[in-house]
Amino acid sequence: MTKNNAVYVGKKNVMSYVLAVVTLFNKGEGSVQIMSRGRSISKAVDIAEITRNRFMPEVKVSDITIGTEEMTTKEGTKTNVSIIEITLTK
Repeated sequence: MTKNNAVYVGKKNVMSYVLAVVTLFNKGEGSVQIMSRGRSISKAVDIAEITRNRFMPEVKVSDITIGTEEMTTKEGTKTNVSIIEITLTK
């Protein structure tokens, strides 16, 4: 499930994702969702704050959703992983 206005946070550096968020806003998106899970959650918060404070002060955090997702590890066991979705709106 991918969304056109979503940025999925992974292993790249923070500024790569900030650039992706700013690019989506500059293309005319009214809102952008930053989605992350597990250890990348703090990186998602950093991305939202850097975007708002350094590049686009007119952007506001309109919604934050948190939850838990069940994943299967490489060994085949099931584990719970925290997820966050931060919605930024112009």
